[in-house]
Amino acid sequence: MPADTVTDHTAIAASSLRRSAEPIENRRLGVVDYRDTYDLQHRLAGERADGTLDHDVLLLLEHPSVYTAGKRTEDADRPTNGAEVIDVDRGGRITWHGPGQLVGYPIVALAEPLDVVEYVRRIEGALIAVCAAHGVTTTRVEGRSGVWVVDEPGTVHPSGQAERKLGQIGIRVARGVTLHGFALNVNPDMSAFEAIVPCGIADAGVTSLSREAGVELNIDDVLDEVAAAVAAALDHPTGTDQPTGTDQPTGTDQPAAPDHQTAFDQPGTSTVPGVASEQ
Repeated sequence: MPADTVTDHTAIAASSLRRSAEPIENRRLGVVDYRDTYDLQHRLAGERADGTLDHDVLLLLEHPSVYTAGKRTEDADRPTNGAEVIDVDRGGRITWHGPGQLVGYPIVALAEPLDVVEYVRRIEGALIAVCAAHGVTTTRVEGRSGVWVVDEPGTVHPSGQAERKLGQIGIRVARGVTLHGFALNVNPDMSAFEAIVPCGIADAGVTSLSREAGVELNIDDVLDEVAAAVAAALDHPTGTDQPTGTDQPTGTDQPAAPDHQTAFDQPGTSTVPGVASEQ
């Protein structure tokens, strides 16, 4: 068993989304080039699917500044400043990664029958719990993936945006194993988002945990919390795993909410809004 693991209970409950009852290995990689990590997660996902890797892995890291575009990215979403964009095989549209943003790539073999919508909900629930621990109330927005700060009616935020995205989620499932994952804006340079239409959503803003909490936070302040919250959420429902105002079906042949950044690589998967499938 790897020395650095994340556990929340010694026994995995029947509600676990994971195929394995072994603890999740937690790899803290520091600041890593996007392409290097892209290759690493695909290699690990292949090994997990083949069985040569016998446990799940959570990669936690930061990237140097980079824009990545999912399969649904439109030309109008792309940077206005001529910056390089790396096109990738996850679902969803364009986003930015960089210093001050904690990125997590869970390499997880999902239990059968696959419930990818529930997987996304649980990752969202983990991030919601971490934000709450720092005094920031976040939630889901119907039809949009990720974790959001939503102002009370009548409140006017300085940005002019009543809905501000704090955590992004974009995943792929191949041969029953997840890759890509989530990004939590802890304290990044938010100006990097100004050159794009983040996640293809033009009518909402982007924010950070530090900005909403009103205190300076860094990656080390949340790293352990995020690792523990993700492990707990995948093995046990958190109570925050139901999106407001939605009733989504389960299984890989069903649509997630319209903006879920999800890609499937499963035989027989249908093409539906927000899902990129390869036969």
